[in-house]
Amino acid sequence: MRCYNHALPRLHLPLIVMQSLWMLFAAFAFSLMGVGVKLASEFYTTGEIVFYRSLIGVLIMWALLSAQGIPIRTPQMTMHIKRSVFGVTALLLWFTSITYLPLATAMTLNYMSPVWIALILGAGAALAGTGGSADRKLIGAILLSFAGVLCLLQPSVGKDQLTGGLIGLISGVFTALAYVEVRQLGQLGEPEGRIVFYFSAVGLVVGLVWMLIAGTSHHTWHGAGLLLAIGILATLGQTSMTRAYKRGNTLLTANLQYAGIIFSSLWGMMIWSDRLNWVSWLGMGLIIASGIATTLMRAGESTDAQPTPATPVKSAEAEVHPEV
Repeated sequence: MRCYNHALPRLHLPLIVMQSLWMLFAAFAFSLMGVGVKLASEFYTTGEIVFYRSLIGVLIMWALLSAQGIPIRTPQMTMHIKRSVFGVTALLLWFTSITYLPLATAMTLNYMSPVWIALILGAGAALAGTGGSADRKLIGAILLSFAGVLCLLQPSVGKDQLTGGLIGLISGVFTALAYVEVRQLGQLGEPEGRIVFYFSAVGLVVGLVWMLIAGTSHHTWHGAGLLLAIGILATLGQTSMTRAYKRGNTLLTANLQYAGIIFSSLWGMMIWSDRLNWVSWLGMGLIIASGIATTLMRAGESTDAQPTPATPVKSAEAEVHPEV
């Protein structure tokens, strides 16, 4: 019996790792979506981009839920609305930060969500008097991430970039708040598709209200193509990330998401000739390192064994992206 237990992970590990590689495709899709958002911001307001992105998401998720026989009606409507408001706020802020900042910088700041989640959950544990030695390690990772922010948003940056940096940081906070709600919805048995559907539906309403107040922009074939690409890439990223977490190794998948920062850096250099100095690259590295460390520590808290590539992540940072 003992030999069987040791052989089973060895047999399935390559397949699990291969399934986790779907996260690389998801990161690639999300980085391309970021390119689309930055280009589309020359023709449309942030609210319009969110509206059309959400419209495509609602249509696709409604079709998927119908095909799977999953009803849209839910007994957890209040929690869905709360999660969706947090998520759509994060999405609006993230798209706005992309218009102000180099693409890689905006992506990196939003990927601080695991650190914000650790901070939120750690603060809750401290208030409840249940914090332990692991909390001190998390504090170290949090301080490391903020050192990375200082390097990334240097005092010498322009006013627009400083504004975009603050917006990007706040976006990460709302993403973290959204995923605390996502975890609770998951514990209540809500299917992922229904969570994404209501997220897109609330985004549709918010975007529509924005357009009614601020007006609409004139469409061109180029602009419409960008909006369509944003919606399709967001859906591809969502489905690929869900597949990676469901079928792959969640700890490996959670860390592969940071490939999106590398992809975004390459797009920024190729399309906008972005040039980040070594201090900015150091800042990005510190933020990535702190995010990975936070994920590993929280994975360690959920199991008595030492975290390995087969360790599941049973916490909200297993899926931290404003597009889910």
